[in-house]
Amino acid sequence: MGMSVTISRATEQDAEQIFRLRYLCFQSEAVIYGDHRLGPLTEALADVRAEIASGIVCVARLGEEVIGAVYGRVTADGAGEIDGLCVHPRLQGHGIGARLLRAAEAAVTESSQVAAFRLSAGNRSEPGLRLYRRLGYRATGRAEGPDGIPRIVLERTAAVGQDPDAGTAVYAATA
Repeated sequence: MGMSVTISRATEQDAEQIFRLRYLCFQSEAVIYGDHRLGPLTEALADVRAEIASGIVCVARLGEEVIGAVYGRVTADGAGEIDGLCVHPRLQGHGIGARLLRAAEAAVTESSQVAAFRLSAGNRSEPGLRLYRRLGYRATGRAEGPDGIPRIVLERTAAVGQDPDAGTAVYAATA
């Protein structure tokens, strides 16, 4: 026992585990909204593979098992966008989501200088919203997701050198 959780970039070999994990994790969101058309519940394995090939995907592992995942990318306006954060239901509440989010921010920052990070969460997704606020994200607007779910858009400044636990966490790019 005593295995620790590791965070790393996803590889093509992780695609099926990520696909299954996302499907499992977003079931509770579907119940909250009474809608099973959420993106992670309708995506194909090929979509996950494409995200790994073209974007930034970080995973949390417990041994060989992928127990968490998050997507990151740089948007056309130069912001770092974080999407699809999920942690296996049996392991939520242990800081894995925060570690994944920080890893995605760091990976995005390594690929491009960004002035801000942006993400969105369903307006009834309280556990996620609490996590994002705790990590320094502030609501900046509302939007409707491609699945029709009302979402809250949150952002935080990407200011290098600030304390990660002070609410405005950022990580400098490493050479």
